Parts: sequence; C-alpha cells; structure tokens
Amino acid sequence: MIAFLLAQTIAITGGTVYPVSGPKLENATVLIRDGRIAAVGTSVAVPNGATRIDATGKVVTPGLIDGAGQMGLREIQMVQGTNEYTERGNDVAAAFNVLEGINPASVLIAVSRAEGVTMTLAVPGSLGVPPSSSLIWGQAALIDLDGATIDAMRVKSPAAMVAGFNEATKDAGGGSRAGVAARLRRVFDDALEYARRRNDFNRAQMQPLSAGAADLEALLPVLRGQLPMIVVANRRSDIETALRIGKEYKLHLILAGTAEGWTIPNEIAAAGVPVLVEPLDNIPSYDALGIRYENAALLAKGGVKVALMETATENTRDLRQQAGNAVANGMTWDQALRAVTLTPAEVFGVADRYGSLEIGKVANVVVWSGDPFEFSTGVEHVFIRGKEIPLRSRQTELFERYRTLPPRY
Repeated sequence: MIAFLLAQTIAITGGTVYPVSGPKLENATVLIRDGRIAAVGTSVAVPNGATRIDATGKVVTPGLIDGAGQMGLREIQMVQGTNEYTERGNDVAAAFNVLEGINPASVLIAVSRAEGVTMTLAVPGSLGVPPSSSLIWGQAALIDLDGATIDAMRVKSPAAMVAGFNEATKDAGGGSRAGVAARLRRVFDDALEYARRRNDFNRAQMQPLSAGAADLEALLPVLRGQLPMIVVANRRSDIETALRIGKEYKLHLILAGTAEGWTIPNEIAAAGVPVLVEPLDNIPSYDALGIRYENAALLAKGGVKVALMETATENTRDLRQQAGNAVANGMTWDQALRAVTLTPAEVFGVADRYGSLEIGKVANVVVWSGDPFEFSTGVEHVFIRGKEIPLRSRQTELFERYRTLPPRY
C-alpha cells in the first residue's frame, strides 16, 4: 500500500515551467500527487520516495486543449461506418449528445496525446470542411484523452450546444441566410412556448411546433444561459447576425470559425463573446472571402478572448502547429500558449480544474524538449490526471516495425 501511494507522487524538476496563470518559472518543480498538482515553484521540497523526472533544459506546460473536432467519433471521414458525430434526418438535433458515440479505443487518441494534446471538445457535425448543413447539430462533450471507458474520459457533458450559421446551413433556411436566421428564432421561440405550455403540448392543444419535444427541451438550458451555444459563422455579416441573435435571446454565445472576425474585433469583444479560431486557415471561399492568417492575432489585439482549434480530427496532433502559426502571424507567444490551455478551459467552464499548473488542479502536464511551438520540438512526457501516458501509437508502432527492413534476396 505504501509503495502504491508513493507511486502517485511525481516530481518534475529543473525545467522551465509555464503555469499560464502566472509568469514562467526557471529551474522549477511541478509536484503531482494523486492526480492533482500539489505544488509548483522554485523551492518545492520533493518528498522522499517520489518519482523524479529531470526536466533540466526542457519546457513544462499544461496539456493542450483542442476546442473542436470529433475525437472518438470518427476515424475516416469517407467511411460512414467509422462516423458517429451526426444525427441524420433531423436538422434541429438539439437533444443529440455525442458522448455515448465516443470510442475510447480510437487510434487517433494516442496519436494526438503523443503531441501534447490531453483534452478535446468532441463536437456533433463538423466545424471544418465539409461543414455540416443542419441548423442545430447537437451537444458537444469535453473529454480527457485517457480512459478505457466513456465515463473515465468524460470531463463535462454537455459542454455546449452547437449550431451552424454559414454557407452550408442555408438549406435549413430554405436556401437563404435570412431564412436561417428566421428559422433559428422560430425554434427558440417555440422552445420558450413549449416551456410555458408543456401540459397543452402533451394534450395536443396547441399549434404544431418547429421541433420535437426532446429537442425543444434540450434548448431550454441554452435559452436560460446555463449552457453555451457554439455558433459556426465565418462571414462578417453572419458573425453580426449571430451576435444580434445572441443578444436578443441573452445566449452564452461562443463563435467558431470566425474567419472574418478580424474586421470587427471591437464588436465581438464588446459583446463578451469568445471565439474558436483555426490560424492555419487562409483559403478564401464564398463563406469567407476575407480570411487571413493574422485573424487570431488581430482578434486578440482587439480584446477578444481567443481559443485555438484544429477542426480536422486526424490532425488534432497539429494543434501546437496552429499555435505556432498564430505566433508567426502576430500573436504573442504567451497569448498562443494561453489560447491552447487556459482560455479553452475558461470558455468551456472547466478552468477551476484544468488549463493551468496551479495547486489543486487536475495534473494534465506535458514535458517538451524545447519550445512547444517549434516544429522540431518533441514531447518527452505526458501526464493525464497525474498518470504518465506511454508515447506509443499506431504511427510509432509502424515506424518501429519498418525501421529495419528485412534483407532482399
């Protein structure tokens, strides 16, 4: 029993530690005990029997948090049998929660955490390409990337409702953006009417509503401000409409995509709305003619709370590259680190437990060989909930298998 308890105490010593919630600490120690951060500082006493990890010359940060993707919900985009992230046939799928569709054995999980990603938001629909065409896609779940069961992985579910307000969503509004706005308002109004007249609804003594009872019921926490709504909007006019509707219904709004957000950062900041941005996006489309690499930096400069994301689930491992690209295009290094750690934790309401290296928080910690945003930097240690995770994946197994080829005869 004593040996077991000692094994739960880990001291990462001598590294350059970035708590995120405070200034960096040189030659510092991060002490982990029973899955939590027990101490952080330059004069931490290491208990006898603790497992020591020498991080001299290395960088220690919180684990990275990706605010998008369908981790555990899809393996191959074009193979339907591997996709679990969409409820087909319902374009107001508010009651659809992706949690129980997550596969803890997904091969993409190990690949992602080997690159320092320890938590992701698993979303219904697709925030990237091809985007989802439904109006309301369903409920997202926040998961740690370790655990043999869904319950073991779950951090928060639901973490947000997800809706589309972009080019792909026009079909849900009869082919027009104006139709999408009108339809969304009608669904919200019907949900509020349903809440007022449940008994009449159950007795069929009111006019038909625009969605089923389960979906209307699921929207009530959103309309009460208890559950955030992520709205995917890229064009400036779509962003402005989303902000307008958010104000009308007093929503806890989060914007995703926000490709032309750099044109109106003051408006977004004044509304107190955070954004999820993909800094490597730079290809214009009819949905976002004004897209540019500097988007994240300009939004941050304008006072917007910015979290970074990688929407392609098979490339979640590239989240640090997204952050590095943001730095290369004007974001400060500290802003970028916060945008993949503490800011997404704040946006999704788990900053009391995650996102920074502070006493009492869950020990999701990464030890890097150098600057995490440098392409040549490697991940040396990953801890999720205080447990060290083997840096082994399908990719490393293939690499080892073919490192030495058999002789040719």
